[in-house]
Amino acid sequence: MPKGSGHSNKAPSALIFDSGVGAISIAREIRRQIPGLTLHFGIDNAFYPYGNKSEEVLRPRIVEVASHMMAACNADILVVGCNTASTLALPSLRDVLAQPVVGVVPAIKPAAAASRSGTIALIATEGTVNRHYTRELIEEFAPSNRVINVPAPELVALAEAKLRGEPIAAADLAPVIERIFAGPDGDTVDTAVLACTHFPLLRDELAAAAPRPLTWLDSGDAIARRVRWWLEELNIPLPETPAPSLLLTTSADNQSAMLRAFAEFAPEYRATAIPVRL
Repeated sequence: MPKGSGHSNKAPSALIFDSGVGAISIAREIRRQIPGLTLHFGIDNAFYPYGNKSEEVLRPRIVEVASHMMAACNADILVVGCNTASTLALPSLRDVLAQPVVGVVPAIKPAAAASRSGTIALIATEGTVNRHYTRELIEEFAPSNRVINVPAPELVALAEAKLRGEPIAAADLAPVIERIFAGPDGDTVDTAVLACTHFPLLRDELAAAAPRPLTWLDSGDAIARRVRWWLEELNIPLPETPAPSLLLTTSADNQSAMLRAFAEFAPEYRATAIPVRL
């Protein structure tokens, strides 16, 4: 287990890793709970989006890119702010990194506890919906529940559009709403798991478009609590305010747009493109 003895005077920090800007939903909860923690962002924008790519290609890339970025920013903790990357690469990342690795997994366990009808909608990218890891979570934590798999890859692009300031219309969300409510057991679903870090960015729009109220759950609170636990475990004291942050990308394309998206976490980011040779 990593220990924090010999921690230097550098500002305590976490690197939040994703292929796009969806990890902002996780970062907002971490910032709310741990305001003094410096948040660096590592975005593999050269390979965005992850949700439609094969496991064989993604797993080694995630490990390589995230490792490079951790070395570049010297963060104390890696937060894999992407369900696809987490379900694929957490064990491998923990094998190669000395720092703790916190992953995002679908909030199936709290959904099973919250549901009164026993019917849960699992809203995710196609890769996460179909992955063996996700099926194991359902078997372990929701064996007596009816879980409706709702692939919703279009929500990734819509979430990124919202962050750019573009309006999201109810018609944009209609296909996803239909997948939740129109299929078998759709009339009894009462709890929805937002199983991609992009999706909580659209929580209000999804709730407004739904024909009736649901409980919408994501992993942000649990991830923030886990990060705080690691900071305490490593005996890393936190300042009142964070230090300047880094935005690390695998391509210089669209860096200015990403800087604007992440501006809420720091008044000024330094952007650096990380060369990756696989």
